[in-house]
Amino acid sequence: MAALLRSAMTSSILAGPDCTNMAEVRAGVDQLDAELVAMLRRRFDYMEAAARIKPERGHVRDEDRKAAVIDQAVAEAERLGLPADAIAAMWETLVEASIAYELAAFDRR
Repeated sequence: MAALLRSAMTSSILAGPDCTNMAEVRAGVDQLDAELVAMLRRRFDYMEAAARIKPERGHVRDEDRKAAVIDQAVAEAERLGLPADAIAAMWETLVEASIAYELAAFDRR
């Protein structure tokens, strides 16, 4: 039932440029937030896999990889006309949270 409701809600969500009132804007933002959280679930599943695959806890933090991930996000933000500084800050937080999650997953195994 919940999936059917979400499906019905998604079909009535307008694209940002098509919104004409705040109710439409908020509905779109709420739907997008739910999708972002689901995508984060998928991202953290990869952190679980990394914790399972890496042979040592010390391999969890990889500053070169962290920099590359943030650089890729910033480049994509710039390509899309988004504020690169804001994206860099968000990705810094995301990557650090992912590292913490992976460390916890490594410790549970």
